[in-house]
Amino acid sequence: VHLVESGGGLVQAGGSLTLSCAISGTFFSVDSMGWYRQPPGKQREPVANITSGGSTNYADSVTGRFTISRDNAKNTVYLRMNALKPEDTAVYYCNAHLNEWTLYRTLQSRNYWGQGTQVTVTS
Repeated sequence: VHLVESGGGLVQAGGSLTLSCAISGTFFSVDSMGWYRQPPGKQREPVANITSGGSTNYADSVTGRFTISRDNAKNTVYLRMNALKPEDTAVYYCNAHLNEWTLYRTLQSRNYWGQGTQVTVTS
């Protein structure tokens, strides 16, 4: 299983970007998906999360500016980022909880991460 992110880049404050994360490989189903970020010199922090049913949660710092969505047919999650601020500068990581078959024909949940994509917001 691989999570491949795209859409990062350099943008001026007030601008917008959309990140995408596509899941490839063999699995049974996808549960929650989300985005995390790691600002320079800081620890990784949650940004947004979306359940298989479409319920969403956001960090206070991005509420009202970022929107997470998913396309279940494409196994892809998106993060639309509007009104970007310099403090949004970070490496953004995609995260997904997948259900996979084991050798014993049971399902187990596994957590996967993307490789990260850089978002830089200039003032």
